Amino acid sequence: MEQGSLRCDVNVSVNKSGRPFGTRCEIKNLNSIKAIQIAISSEVERHIGLLEQGCEVPQETRGFDEDRVETFKLRSKEDAPDYRYMPDPNLPPLILSEADVDRVRSAMPELPPATLDRLQRTYNLKPKDAQLLMSVGSGTNIGYDGEVSAPGAVQYFEEVAKGRDHRVVFNWVTQELLAQLSRRNDSFDSNPLSAEELGEIVDLIQTEIITGTSAKTLIRYIFNTRPPCVSDQPTTPSVSIKTLVGQLGLQATSPSDAGSLQQYCEDAIKSLPEEAELVRKGNTKVLMKIVGRVMKLSKGTANAKAATELLRKMLMHGSNQ
Repeated sequence: MEQGSLRCDVNVSVNKSGRPFGTRCEIKNLNSIKAIQIAISSEVERHIGLLEQGCEVPQETRGFDEDRVETFKLRSKEDAPDYRYMPDPNLPPLILSEADVDRVRSAMPELPPATLDRLQRTYNLKPKDAQLLMSVGSGTNIGYDGEVSAPGAVQYFEEVAKGRDHRVVFNWVTQELLAQLSRRNDSFDSNPLSAEELGEIVDLIQTEIITGTSAKTLIRYIFNTRPPCVSDQPTTPSVSIKTLVGQLGLQATSPSDAGSLQQYCEDAIKSLPEEAELVRKGNTKVLMKIVGRVMKLSKGTANAKAATELLRKMLMHGSNQ
């Protein structure tokens, strides 16, 4: 605009609160935001001055003098006839019945305010969380009139959330799934992990068949080995989630499998003797570092809660010297 390649017009009128709008004046060819602000202020003052003097504000087109910081008359106009408007005989009147309006309204997709409200009420999401889901891929799937766009993050979240903890699902969609897409600069349409598969992963975590760490490893593996999804050509995974868990050795170490967990804990203590000694002396903050080593040694398959309890017994009750 400041380069002169873009200009705009503004329309100004004044009225007291609760009273009808005043007479409108149009200011032409303003070429900067600053000029717009000054021109509006100048024109408002001119209108108020005329009205306070008991004069009427004539409807007219005006220009703006930047040096004098005031508007000036270009031409007057009474109403629409001054624009030489006339009916086109080739364009018949367009009459829409209530039935026509209702039919169009019923075919419209859910509008953003309604979606935002529904996400908060149905899934107990905070406004910022609901807005995050709605913002993913916003404006990228706009088709022709009547064309149904590809499902976005909201539909994906809702499908995964059916019968599951809504907060847990939201965290996996936004913190892990979207993170993987972001690292690859891929759109949500390119997501190779179906809603059904993510739901299955969440179920495996909740039933402690795999750990959260193993789930992240599994999702990264899927993103690294599958081609990006094409929205109009959905791909069918050749290997199921449970099969991948078995092939990658991601099954969680069962809390009842005391032998394996005991071995991981003993190896972690041996690899971190100084930290282990601090825990024996009562410094429990260091304990989580040893738990982290257990998770590393087990490649994420150990149950962190069970490992923490076992390490606490081994170090603070003298069962490992």
